[in-house]
Amino acid sequence: MKLGVALPIVDIGGEPATLREFVQAAEEIGYHGIAAPDHVLGANIASRRGWNQPRARSTDLYHDPFVLFGFLAGCTRIADFSTQVLILPQRQTVLVAKQAAAAAPRSRSRS
Repeated sequence: MKLGVALPIVDIGGEPATLREFVQAAEEIGYHGIAAPDHVLGANIASRRGWNQPRARSTDLYHDPFVLFGFLAGCTRIADFSTQVLILPQRQTVLVAKQAAAAAPRSRSRS
């Protein structure tokens, strides 16, 4: 059975060295996949009275998943990269298709 792990970007931050260490540690203990969250725009809590969600705020850092996976592919031999969610209405359809297609060569077509 193959297992994956969610990348806790909000919890560990977005520094490249930290992300690299996390995925390499996940690989060392036997994970086969990495999943990352996607939020193009976070919620502005000043305009949302009663907002009590701990994530997806405008101050939270979320890397573009396609750029992130390209970076992570160079740091590990992990085969599977996936988004926990991909918010398509906030993206251009053709651009998403191009980015997804471009991810395969960057990961040496592992996934």
